[in-house]
Amino acid sequence: MIILYIYELKDRSRYFKKSIMKKLLSVDEYISGFPDDVQKILEQLRTAIKEVAPQAEEVISYGMPAFKFNGILVWFGAHTNHTGFYPRVSAMEAFKKELSVYKSAKGSVQFPFDKPLPVELIKRIVQFRVDENLQKVKFK
Repeated sequence: MIILYIYELKDRSRYFKKSIMKKLLSVDEYISGFPDDVQKILEQLRTAIKEVAPQAEEVISYGMPAFKFNGILVWFGAHTNHTGFYPRVSAMEAFKKELSVYKSAKGSVQFPFDKPLPVELIKRIVQFRVDENLQKVKFK
C-alpha cells in the first residue's frame, strides 16, 4: 500500500496533511510510478536480486517491492534522493564495514541516485539473506 499526501487548507493559517492510500498490485506498478532515471536504478536493483535469488517471489510488502523466499529476503524503494535497501538487521551487521560509506540505519541503507549502485555488494547481501533464510528452515 502506498500513501499519498495531499495538503489542504484547514483554516486560513494552517495546512493539514491528508493521506490517501492506494493498494499496489505489483512491483512493475511500483516502479512505473517513478521518473525514467529512477526506474532504471530500481530495475538494476531488481535484476541484481533476481540473479542471486531467481526462486524468490516478488511481492509488495509495507508498500514497497520485496523478495520472498522462506520469508522476506529484502525490500527496496525509491525516495527523493536515494534508493532505500532494507536487508534486515543481520545483513546490516554482517556487511557493516562495506556499508559504512553509505547513510544507514539499523536495518536499512541509502544508495544515493548520483552514485553508481553497488551491484556486487547488493548481490552478496542478498546471498547472505538467502543462506540465512535457508538456515531458519533447516532448524524448524
